Amino acid sequence: MRKFILILLFCFTITVNAQQIKWVDFETAIELQEQKPKKMLVFFYAEWSKDSHKMNETTLVNKDVAKYINKKFYAVNFNAEGNSVVNYKDFKYTNPNYDANRKGRNYQHFFADALKVTTYPSIVFFDEKADVISPVAGYKTPQELEIFLKMIATDDYKKVTTAQAWKNYQDNFKGDFSLN
Repeated sequence: MRKFILILLFCFTITVNAQQIKWVDFETAIELQEQKPKKMLVFFYAEWSKDSHKMNETTLVNKDVAKYINKKFYAVNFNAEGNSVVNYKDFKYTNPNYDANRKGRNYQHFFADALKVTTYPSIVFFDEKADVISPVAGYKTPQELEIFLKMIATDDYKKVTTAQAWKNYQDNFKGDFSLN
């Protein structure tokens, strides 16, 4: 009985300490921005992409990453080859060639096309008015993603306008996200 209570207590502690990203759909993120302006982050993934799954299972569940994203961004998890409908900037984006029976790669969603997403996973950052700031392509560890999250959230990206400025920013950046 004592072992059972200890195991139960341990599981409860893990659950309480676990931080998860509060994902919303794109339209909800836009509505939330209108109510309370905040930047937006859209995580583009594909079901077949091993790197998408890896980033979702490692980086995006990191407690520091999740806490920071929840505090500074509205987060959208978007299947870049799915069949959802997205209304953005007075245009309706769909995936008319989507095939639910297709195994592996499907057709890319027009929303991902419009944002020039060519790699999965990719994150596209939007400002408080839902204008695109920048995409970040490829798998990132929590420590690799941290610099982008903080640069966008603090508006430092507005000062990083050259390759040299980016190098200086990286050289001077002091990250503090944990490994797990």
